Amino acid sequence: MFRQIFVNLPIRDMARSQAFFKALGLSFNPRFTNEQGACLEIGENFYAMLLVEPFFQGFTKKPVSNAHQSTEVLLALSVDSRAEVEEVIRKAVAAGATTPVEPKDYGFMYQHGFADLDGHQWEVFWMDEAAAPEQM
Repeated sequence: MFRQIFVNLPIRDMARSQAFFKALGLSFNPRFTNEQGACLEIGENFYAMLLVEPFFQGFTKKPVSNAHQSTEVLLALSVDSRAEVEEVIRKAVAAGATTPVEPKDYGFMYQHGFADLDGHQWEVFWMDEAAAPEQM
């Protein structure tokens, strides 16, 4: 098994992106943050590297996707309750996010999502695993 995950995301404006995620109550690891990239601490051993587009482009030969026009990845974050799902969404919208999809209630799971300032889609969900169907 792997020990950590670092998801790399292209961004356009470092200061604006950092302010957005700080408004959600998240922080950055200063050891791995500069004007080219910022290490967003999502949870224990879970990070997103926010990389300004020209720097991000240096890691791939493929074109960088415009997340406002296409989806390359959906980032899913679990929380402890339905109320916490809505609290995260409320904070995200207040900080400038949009909500591209309506909330979904599956009984055992509740999810809602937001698109950040660069268009990356984050799904926030709560799930009662004990109540989940045996096979999905």
